[in-house]
Amino acid sequence: MDDKDLEILKLIQSNARLTAEALGLDVGLSPPAVQKRLKRLRETRVIENEIAVLSPTKLEREMTVIVEVVLERENRMYLDAFKRRMRSAPAVQQCYYTTGQADFVLIVVVRDIKEYEEFTQDYFFDESNVGRFTSSIVMDRVKVTLDIL
Repeated sequence: MDDKDLEILKLIQSNARLTAEALGLDVGLSPPAVQKRLKRLRETRVIENEIAVLSPTKLEREMTVIVEVVLERENRMYLDAFKRRMRSAPAVQQCYYTTGQADFVLIVVVRDIKEYEEFTQDYFFDESNVGRFTSSIVMDRVKVTLDIL
């Protein structure tokens, strides 16, 4: 990976819809050279995914909750089972296996407190391996990004 690749990555992480022509103008490469680089970056999984970022407010998902989860047991079988459940939970936007006081930190997006309560019932109270969890309600989305560069 060289400086041109990094320039391309920086541009597309904020706008994945840029054309090879537009990217080429910005980084000083021909469109075919940009396309070749993008293909390689996708194949090597430097670019993991290209997604649309949706507005939670416009989709009536106005409540974001940061949840810290502590498991009762932490062997591989229990960790893997919890990871699978979180991957399949539609309300879970992000899930991190962490060090420190919590085993997992989740970003959960729901319509309202009632939907969050249902989520906790389904994924925490009905799960025998969840020892405890703490919830922090997000008051304001100050910065939301997955940018790396």
